[in-house]
Amino acid sequence: MKRWYESLFENYGRTYDSEPFTKGTAGECDFIERELEGDRSKRILDIGCGTGRHALELTVRGYTVVGVDLSGSQLERAREKARERGVTVDFRREDARNLPFDTEFDAALMLCEGAFPLMETDEMNYGILRGAARALKPGGIFLFTTLNGLFPLFHSVEKFCASVTEPGNAAYRGNTFDLMTFRDRNITEVVDDLGRRKALECDERYYVPSEITWLLKSAGFTEVGIYGAHLGAFSRSDPLTTEDFEMLVTARKTV
Repeated sequence: MKRWYESLFENYGRTYDSEPFTKGTAGECDFIERELEGDRSKRILDIGCGTGRHALELTVRGYTVVGVDLSGSQLERAREKARERGVTVDFRREDARNLPFDTEFDAALMLCEGAFPLMETDEMNYGILRGAARALKPGGIFLFTTLNGLFPLFHSVEKFCASVTEPGNAAYRGNTFDLMTFRDRNITEVVDDLGRRKALECDERYYVPSEITWLLKSAGFTEVGIYGAHLGAFSRSDPLTTEDFEMLVTARKTV
């Protein structure tokens, strides 16, 4: 039986690229470049790359990127976009819970809830962090965003999602946030690239900063930094607050 995140991303590439949360790519890549100190010799792994928006932008800027995703149709769209832009990117279909890489990359990205924290168990989510650690060389950097568990303690997730939803984009209803598991369950409705309407029962894990710090240190990372994630404007200057729906996380693999 397919999981909700597998069904969601079937035939969803073009529609995905029209979602408002995809519009900050250039600014987010500016941040990534600053973290890499502009060193284009560094090899990057993009985990949960989706339609390849960050991988493609970084490739255009001169970096070597390997993009992995579980969705074949998302990768098909990524390859189509690469052809349109006249660049070559190594896009591979891989499960983030079982990454096949061993100390091959200088940096790993996992942005816009790429794989983590969509998994159905905490152990699976942790396995993704461990896989990212294995993929990195000693001293490699890990940059990702995830859902901020402080936000739903003060705000309605359903109202927030409704406030940022535009006509024709994914819509969310029936949100219930469980204080014991920090999971939000909702019905996500989308119209895919073939015009078919889907209504999926989704389940996403929110994390508080102390959890993320502990998980990363347990997985072999150090120098953990957690900030507010602002669309298209990632910065270490923005402290995480209860107003931030997402958090931006930076870490370095232990040397």
